[in-house]
Amino acid sequence: MTVGVVMMVHAALDRATQVANHWVASGCPVVIHVDANVSHKTFREFKTNFEGNEFVKFSKRHKCEWGMWGLVAATQSASELMLDNFPQVRHVYLSSGSCMPLRPVSELVSYLDARPQTDFIESATIADVPWTVGGLDSERFTLRFPFSWKRQRYLFDKYVHFQRRIKFKRRIPKGLVPHMGSQWWCLTRQTLSAILEDPDREQYDRYFQKVWIPDESYFQSLARLYSTNIESRSLTLSKFDHQGKPHIFYDDHLQLLRRSDCFVARKIWPKANRLYEAFLNSPMPEARRVEPNPAKIDRIFAKAVERRTIGRAGLYMQSRFLDQHWENGVTSAPYSVFQGFTELFEDFESWLSKASGCRVHGHLFAPARAEFAGGEKVLNGVLSDNAKLRDYNSQAFLTNLIWNTRGERQCFQYGPRDSQANNWLMAKDPNAQISVISGAWALPLFKSNRNFANIRKEAARLQKIESDFLDVLRSPWAKARVRIWTMAEFVEAPMEPLQTVIDEIGKHAPRRLAEAPRMTDLTGFGQFLQNLKNQGMHPYLMGDFPVGPNDPVDQKPTRRPYLVQ
Repeated sequence: MTVGVVMMVHAALDRATQVANHWVASGCPVVIHVDANVSHKTFREFKTNFEGNEFVKFSKRHKCEWGMWGLVAATQSASELMLDNFPQVRHVYLSSGSCMPLRPVSELVSYLDARPQTDFIESATIADVPWTVGGLDSERFTLRFPFSWKRQRYLFDKYVHFQRRIKFKRRIPKGLVPHMGSQWWCLTRQTLSAILEDPDREQYDRYFQKVWIPDESYFQSLARLYSTNIESRSLTLSKFDHQGKPHIFYDDHLQLLRRSDCFVARKIWPKANRLYEAFLNSPMPEARRVEPNPAKIDRIFAKAVERRTIGRAGLYMQSRFLDQHWENGVTSAPYSVFQGFTELFEDFESWLSKASGCRVHGHLFAPARAEFAGGEKVLNGVLSDNAKLRDYNSQAFLTNLIWNTRGERQCFQYGPRDSQANNWLMAKDPNAQISVISGAWALPLFKSNRNFANIRKEAARLQKIESDFLDVLRSPWAKARVRIWTMAEFVEAPMEPLQTVIDEIGKHAPRRLAEAPRMTDLTGFGQFLQNLKNQGMHPYLMGDFPVGPNDPVDQKPTRRPYLVQ
């Protein structure tokens, strides 16, 4: 009998009974502390499960609340009872009612027998502790915390603020260096008795009674005064999330727990029947002389924390709307945006689909409807082409479109006539490839049969919208791959930019274009722009278009060919 177990119990008493019997059956005495918040009737019923068992004792009950002194007082009472009643015990192992042995208890006993003078307690100085959550590290030892963080949060915060304002600072007992660590330790009788019988214990207790979360610092600090050999680690597997809350182990964690090679794990879900059956009732495997190694599963927990905190790139849902600028990728996959191409080229969407192998949509943010490829009314993920539904949350429409079509690159047309709600989202998205022929929006106006005064007014409006969009694309915060050509320079040599765009999409291996889209007839467009100037509207986004005989359309013999052999 070299190992005694102190169990802190407050809930799931049926499981605590099962675990306690497992410890006793393996030759380990158990002292149980039951939270004073548990009713007397429930406590009496629980106690009757161990009647006549001389290896199970019940300590004085204390009210235990997270972050308060009661947890330390309960541990002290149970430890004193253990040392007084079981003189053969050399190591005292602190556990909870939700802890469960993962390996045969005989392995734990043999492991501790081989290390009779070693204390296993996580104990690190404040400067070396990276896991404190809540903004209080050194202050938990220099301020007073008489109020419950859970039940009296308002008073807790106000009192902390008051102490900071008056620059209050408690005096740490002489010779004591505050340390922190997991509350689940395994101490030798020599170290534990020295802590409990210290002549200055009253002073230490009075000090730690007003420390925040003293169960993670009381024994961790005092052990440093008396232990001759500390291994600063816990033999209990306990994992915490990014908020400092313990991970709960369920039935589907069975293989994960086995891989850890730890002796004990917490926190086990009370209804994890498969785990309790596998570790408590089934024959244990042959003894393995291996070190507990929770690092073997650390990668899985790190991945879980990453998934919980930053999620998957481009995935949004009702339970996961991330703060702006904190998302893990704006969208989930690369996509291409084309502005001005459908206006300049006839049947551009069909040509691009054939040349790139991608799904090519029309104007997804057109005023009337979302122009899905092939005239579809509903797309993957039940995305409707209804403009009202789309504009209710246009950013979600775009991110859902990219998410729901993962594995297939999406291309769509854009322009100043469309909803501009996604300008910044696309500009700051590294997945976006945005190609703009500035000023091409004027071609539909050029070919329209509208009153010229209305054309001039509409041209001024569209130019202002496109100018604002170009400013966004050129901003230092833009992360998209952006290419901008004026209409004049694009018309002069269209094959090179088209080749660049197709190569960037990268669906197929880079190859020279053998076919170009048919350009719309530009005869008279230069004169049209001059007419706009004459009416007082300056169309500067198109570049320098010649007027009259120098119109690029009139120079058909000298214009560069579209077909490349």
